[in-house]
Amino acid sequence: METPTSSINRRDFLAKTAAGAGAGLVLGAPGILRAAGASPSNNINVALIGHGKQGQVLFESMKNIPGLHFQAVCDIWDYNRKAAEGHVHGLQKHMPKAYSDVDEMLATEKGLDAAVIATPDFWHSPHTVKCLEAGLNVYCEKMMSNTIDGARAMVKAMQKSGKLCQIGHQRRSNPRYRFTLDQLINNNKICGQIINVNGQWNRAVKSSQNIAYKPSLTIKPEILAKYGFKDMHQFMNWRFFRDLSGGAISDLGAHQIDIFNWFLGAVPKSVYATGGNSYFKEREHFDNVMALFDYDTPQGQVRAFYQVLTTTSSGGGYWESFMGTEGTIKISENSSVTEIFKEASPAPKDPSAPPPDKPIPLSWDHLVQRGLLGRKAAAPPPAPAAGVVDSRVSKPPEGFALPGELNKPPHQPHLENFFASMRGEAKLNCDAHHAFLSEAPIYWVNPSALSHQPIVFTNEHLDV
Repeated sequence: METPTSSINRRDFLAKTAAGAGAGLVLGAPGILRAAGASPSNNINVALIGHGKQGQVLFESMKNIPGLHFQAVCDIWDYNRKAAEGHVHGLQKHMPKAYSDVDEMLATEKGLDAAVIATPDFWHSPHTVKCLEAGLNVYCEKMMSNTIDGARAMVKAMQKSGKLCQIGHQRRSNPRYRFTLDQLINNNKICGQIINVNGQWNRAVKSSQNIAYKPSLTIKPEILAKYGFKDMHQFMNWRFFRDLSGGAISDLGAHQIDIFNWFLGAVPKSVYATGGNSYFKEREHFDNVMALFDYDTPQGQVRAFYQVLTTTSSGGGYWESFMGTEGTIKISENSSVTEIFKEASPAPKDPSAPPPDKPIPLSWDHLVQRGLLGRKAAAPPPAPAAGVVDSRVSKPPEGFALPGELNKPPHQPHLENFFASMRGEAKLNCDAHHAFLSEAPIYWVNPSALSHQPIVFTNEHLDV
């Protein structure tokens, strides 16, 4: 019988990865995979697999990365395929070889070094496994798959092939996120003990409508059927179907639940979720999901709440908030949403608690002086209220900000990390094994919501 797993922390993961890494992969601190003995070359020959909206976002990010040669493009839709040809030709003044089938591309093309995959979720695993087996390094969008077994297959293919496989949790390479974790949370402990985490991605109904298409661009029924789609509506809106994706919790929530796990250095021990089709009643997947995760971390228990809503943009869009005894960090790829708050009254020291790894600063002023924090204008004091004032109400916290801005497209640093790792100049920030351990709990959110029951994770739930 499996025993409940309280958490799989970084130390556990490093031990597992070191034992399971395939030939051609070596570990470097903090345990991320990089190419062994890779020799730098002037050009990396790249195949673009999937050139819909997300594929085009990735291409725009790659345009600014030197040393890439886009040799081939692949998409089953003529409209996307021709767009990919035009984008590559406009950038590099040559026409890439275009394909509608990955197998044909891999059998025909010679000299490919890497594939960038941005197909629908249920094709991520088959496409990634085929490319790895063909000797290509792979950058694949998240989620890894629409099923946990598909994600497992990707990890095993990466290990067996000895090739690199980076998963598109792009915040792992975002300099603002890395700075926040390394400098503020870990090195200077500005949150104190993190007790709670919140996150959300809320979108208005207008942004969540069915994606339309021109009837003149309809794909032939036999081609749709060959690639797993019932009709053109399903092809355009595959995220709404349970056989093709994990729905909103994986499409949007995976990015942020990954940040929960990364920043806490653990995966949750349980999930309790609820969801429903409150507005888009014809869809298979829920249009709103709320999930509560329980963590055991090296610092203590943490509860994390996450919601993804497709019927309102209320609450400031998308962000993650880490709330501790000394301060709170609210962070987002949207720099205007990012905020840092210092508790007005520092928490008294717990005499029974072990000493921190590094001293908690007595004041945040020196962090401002060192350029690690920016200072925000103080909020005006609240107007006096009539009636009795509750003496237990906390004083408003002091506001701070991150220094500097992120001036690159959000996906570019993660792609730069992938190609630098191919050249042996870096280590992957989110290889398939790290990504799997972070994604595994997400696959159980919808089952919890459907059953109206909490799920306590075992090794069977979370292991590769």
